[in-house]
Amino acid sequence: MTASTMRCCRKPAESLVALLLTLFVALTAMPAVAADIDMRNIQLVANDEGGFTLAADFAIDFSPRLEEAVSKGLALHFLAEFELSRPRWYWFDEKVVKVSQTWRLTYHALTRQYRLSTGALHQSFASLDEALRVLSRLRNWAVIERDRVAPGESFEAALRFRLDMTQLPKPFQLEALSNRDWVLGSDWKRWAFVVPPLPPLPPLPPVSVPATATGAAEAK
Repeated sequence: MTASTMRCCRKPAESLVALLLTLFVALTAMPAVAADIDMRNIQLVANDEGGFTLAADFAIDFSPRLEEAVSKGLALHFLAEFELSRPRWYWFDEKVVKVSQTWRLTYHALTRQYRLSTGALHQSFASLDEALRVLSRLRNWAVIERDRVAPGESFEAALRFRLDMTQLPKPFQLEALSNRDWVLGSDWKRWAFVVPPLPPLPPLPPVSVPATATGAAEAK
């Protein structure tokens, strides 16, 4: 293979890489429309482990295009993102916590059921409305561990929820660039969070010494 032939082969591959990179940047930078998903009743409360869990309700405006797509077998991935930042006047804010949770919404033609999956949890529903009703209720999401914050510290908390278009097949990603029916998400919701007094950790259980070991110690 000559040098000129090799250069010609490289050009299409380089063009494809450049196209995919441009597509990824455009999708991740695409602004979400606040009217598509409205977040309500956001609560950040202490849990039994001394950390904090998040709860929120999402009003999801599901477009007919998305409803048609999922009913024809396309899997839709939804992403909740939470951040906790410590403001710093002399530099960028410090990201103390940055976590996310993903849901996968699918339709199974054989069983005629919608399925919502997150982690190891899978739930089936007879209708899309039922699946969206569960998707719209975020509960008991552990977002802050006890050792990451101290009582009295002040932070900025932020939450958003959106359809993750980077998980769509490439042809649908291209369509999403020119069709707002695919744009589904909320703006970042930000609020001040001051860490309340934390309850004391439960005492460690006593260590029991086997009777045989106790007897041997006494014999010595």
